[in-house]
Amino acid sequence: MALEALSSNDLLNFIIYETISATPYTCHAPLEAGFSLENPLKPQDLGGALDTPSTVMDPRCSMGPETSNRKQNLAVQGRKKRRRRARVCKNKEEAETQRMTHIAVERNRRRQMNEHLAILRSLMPESYVQRGDQASIVGGAIEFVKELEHLLQSLEARKHKMVQGVRENVDDSSSSSSSSTGTGTGTGITANKFMPPPFSQFFVYPQYTWSQMPNKYTSKSKAAVADIEVTLIETHANLRILSHKSPRLLSKMVTGFQTLYLTILHLNVTTVDPLVLYSISAKVEEGCQLTSVDDIAGAVHHMLRIIEEEAAVLC
Repeated sequence: MALEALSSNDLLNFIIYETISATPYTCHAPLEAGFSLENPLKPQDLGGALDTPSTVMDPRCSMGPETSNRKQNLAVQGRKKRRRRARVCKNKEEAETQRMTHIAVERNRRRQMNEHLAILRSLMPESYVQRGDQASIVGGAIEFVKELEHLLQSLEARKHKMVQGVRENVDDSSSSSSSSTGTGTGTGITANKFMPPPFSQFFVYPQYTWSQMPNKYTSKSKAAVADIEVTLIETHANLRILSHKSPRLLSKMVTGFQTLYLTILHLNVTTVDPLVLYSISAKVEEGCQLTSVDDIAGAVHHMLRIIEEEAAVLC
């Protein structure tokens, strides 16, 4: 009934006003020039409800700033996903290339190792290699090298005795000839002076020098009781000790090595009166406080000095 009382113009204004105020959409863009109504409205006809024409909805406008921001975020996320996929593919290719390179290097290393083990096995007598596995071949090679070292030291001792005997004969003949003629040439002194010390070729950089010729690599040569040289690789030490022959010296050395947490694996003994050469291969056990070649050489030198003092007291 209330609507029938309204005039046609008032009814049209009422319908447009209710439609504009009820819509949830907004558009801040200006209306296009081609959009118009048959009866254009003026702000005063709407009773002051609309201040500007910008509040009229454009059906081609977007649904608001929130919707546009959401679309932009989705676009950015899509680009990031594409970049991540590209990086993942690149990382997979690099990982596969590294894996193939590692496999090739490992295959080459194994091939060389097998070739070297085959050559090493062919150079050793069959008695030193009971089985064909790698551990047996390497263990047999160690035994064979130690046997060769002992043989070389024995030959060196024989050579030293022969040279010493020949020079003694030369000294005797020169001394007899000089006594008959009444003149001395000093040939024996010269021969003994230039005679190389025994086992000198087995000492390269000794930590303690006793009978060998001192050199610039010798760290301690004062008051030494033996020639001592130590080499250390990881937990395995190789020692060469040249000293005077003494009763029960070897048994006391073995006991002293045990107190130092050094387990003797191989031992060669070569004598040239009045000297004795010990070639020892030892393993540094856990709990050992000796961490360098100087520490091991110093401990062994101290042990030999104590043994020598005890032997002097007993004598």
